[in-house]
Amino acid sequence: MSRSLPARVPRAALTASAVSLVLLTAACGGGPKAQTAADSNGSPAQPVTVTYWSSSAGAQQTADAFNKTHPNIQVKFSAVPGGPDGAAKLANAVKGGNAPDIATMDYSALPEFASGGNLEDLSATSGELVSAKFPEAVQSLVKLGGRTWAVPFDVTPLELFYRKDIFEKHGVAVPKTWEEYKAAGEKINKADPSIRITNFGGGDPAALAGLAWQAGGRWYGTEGEKWKVAVDDPPSRKVAEYWNGLMASGVASKTPLWGEGEAKERSSGQVATVIGAAWTAGTFLANYPDLKGKWGIAPLPTWDGRPATGMYGGTSYIVPKGSKQTKAAAEFIRWVTTEPEAIRARLSSLKSPSSALPANPEMRAEAAKLFDASYFEGQDPYALASEAAGTIRPGWTWGPAQLQVSAAQGAAGADLVKALSEGQSAAEKAIKDRGLGLAG
Repeated sequence: MSRSLPARVPRAALTASAVSLVLLTAACGGGPKAQTAADSNGSPAQPVTVTYWSSSAGAQQTADAFNKTHPNIQVKFSAVPGGPDGAAKLANAVKGGNAPDIATMDYSALPEFASGGNLEDLSATSGELVSAKFPEAVQSLVKLGGRTWAVPFDVTPLELFYRKDIFEKHGVAVPKTWEEYKAAGEKINKADPSIRITNFGGGDPAALAGLAWQAGGRWYGTEGEKWKVAVDDPPSRKVAEYWNGLMASGVASKTPLWGEGEAKERSSGQVATVIGAAWTAGTFLANYPDLKGKWGIAPLPTWDGRPATGMYGGTSYIVPKGSKQTKAAAEFIRWVTTEPEAIRARLSSLKSPSSALPANPEMRAEAAKLFDASYFEGQDPYALASEAAGTIRPGWTWGPAQLQVSAAQGAAGADLVKALSEGQSAAEKAIKDRGLGLAG
């Protein structure tokens, strides 16, 4: 990210807010509840302690920095697992009446938690903050059914990371389209069969979702007061068939994402590219320091040559249902998402660098100051990620069953067409099991 950072994200780019109010909030009760008294700075009139759960690196140090400057609000942090395990733990805590006051949550899980009555409505405490400090497209990730359920932390546009030396050696230009990407992989693999264009053998359904998003897929929508599910829609199937074909031909590796095999292929030069997100840049510095100067960053190839991307993950701050300190929780969330001191506390504490792109554009310059961009020799990862964020394709909606969809897709292995089919079935079953309407 550059020192001068555009807040260029397309309007209505993540239209979860299009989901009807009745679908998302029927299980959640009425409007915003009354808050405890607080002064004009957001601090409560009497000292309070709020509990905070997260799997994010640097969360403890961020809480410590907040506590030093907010004597009337003390944050007690606990580390919890990420992913489905963390979501299950939080849901169980809400049911048991012992949930924290603050937690982090993936954007993809928000509709499910909101419709299940597991979140506090933050419209009264954080609605104005979200409207004022975050691009409209990112707002639509957390404003569901006309209410604010979370505050954004980061935005995660997909990008292409490529081995500059491999491309130069084989006289291959950086691809701008998926057709060119396939041709590049074929040329490189023919010249050196030990090198594949990348690995994509399952292991992370979020990557498939991001690529389907870029292609114009729309896994969820509404039809009247019913949910419409299209996980295996034509754009998504085009993506799955494309990658299945690359793996079947040997141009792409079937090695799963996020494992020892993937790390070995990257470190030994067996893959020429990595399909990653804004946060991926930091992983190269941490995991492959000896490859400094060999990796470059480019926009994700597209189907028609016009700039477009999807998102790969992404995190927000929530207040679980049952919190008695929603006002104090809102002050911590405001501070951690909009104050430069919070970025400094988090990033300065990390053992490995982070390139996570803050959703609040004003925070990006501070984050960039703490990142060593020399690894990419002349390229600024934060600037490039900010540009990519401006091309996030509009129209994507998360639905109320994504945790079940991800689990089913993960179990499908390397067959991405099967992953879509299994995800479709899982979504339909989950929606029916919860008593929600499902469009035919």
